[in-house]
Amino acid sequence: MKHLLNQFAAIVLGLYGVLLRCTCRVRLHHDQRAEARDRGYRCVFGTGHAYQIAGMVAAERGTGAMVSRSRDGGLVVPMLKWCGHVPVRGSSGTGSKGGGPALQALIKHVRGGQSAMLAFDGPSGPAGQVRKGLAMLAAKSDSAAFFALGKAQYRLILKNTWDRLQIPLPFSRIDLYLSEPLYLGSDESLEHFTQRLQKSWDQLQEKCDPQEAIGRSNLEQSVQKTAA
Repeated sequence: MKHLLNQFAAIVLGLYGVLLRCTCRVRLHHDQRAEARDRGYRCVFGTGHAYQIAGMVAAERGTGAMVSRSRDGGLVVPMLKWCGHVPVRGSSGTGSKGGGPALQALIKHVRGGQSAMLAFDGPSGPAGQVRKGLAMLAAKSDSAAFFALGKAQYRLILKNTWDRLQIPLPFSRIDLYLSEPLYLGSDESLEHFTQRLQKSWDQLQEKCDPQEAIGRSNLEQSVQKTAA
């Protein structure tokens, strides 16, 4: 019974994703992908776990997307497939959750001429914390790393979830803000590149979705107080 309920939920979410894809209008801001490609780089994208649904709606077809191997991750696979994307199961880490093979699959996908996107703080946070996965993906696929923040005109925000997940509503305009492209330096470590990526994301969110930047900060403080 539980398996059937999960399948039903996945189908409902998939249909909702198709509805969003068909009814939402996407407006792109600060697109520098052509410049990066002119320099000989491919393009990979990171987004916060909270923005992943809007990112899925706005992303170009054929984009590879890393999806957690958890039950919740399985629920979004039909949504991705039906919207024309390529789900790759695993987490953005390199531990026991399939992160290593999933990252290699994404690297192969990008080298094959497609883009890729991952939720850099998934699957369990902390929200807004950029992990090393995006830096590794960009480095191994000879890509420029962009952040993509999709802000829906009408959205539900699940304020009590760890990521403050945002659910765009049908017939919304989705403003997709892209960061400046970031490139791994010739002698730069992945740790330092990840630090630069973190700064870029923080600046993008504070500029384009300041209320959620404040909300994330307040949630982090609440979690810290609870833990103390």
